Amino acid sequence: MNNYLKCLPAAIILGFSMYLPAKKPTQSNIENKDISFAVFKSHSYKANVYDNTSAEVHIVVEKVNNHGQRTIVWEKTMNAESLSQYPTVENALKQNIVVHHINNKKEYLVVDYTLIYNSKGSELQMHDTTIVKNNNPHDINIII
Repeated sequence: MNNYLKCLPAAIILGFSMYLPAKKPTQSNIENKDISFAVFKSHSYKANVYDNTSAEVHIVVEKVNNHGQRTIVWEKTMNAESLSQYPTVENALKQNIVVHHINNKKEYLVVDYTLIYNSKGSELQMHDTTIVKNNNPHDINIII
């Protein structure tokens, strides 16, 4: 009887471990995120008042983790051009990017863009931010 009592804890542990269901494999949270940019003007800008006015576009895509640490994953500056030279929505300047290896549970993307208008030496900056959290493609329109 003593031998059985000595083996009883081992048998209980073995039986319990066999009873527990195996963990289901966790679904990978690592994804690629698609972002599309379209830059176009909303007006014709043909009036003389716009002749000496240009616009520059600066776009930054950052990966942000749960601790708030930011890492730039893509950046582009479009050189300053006269407002009238930017295309209309039908002929927009387009750029598609894919950001690889984003952990949906721990990271998300932030898209910042700045429009820098310059008119006869006076500068005006307009800033906008978009947060990309899900895996659907994101279309970002930058309107001059």
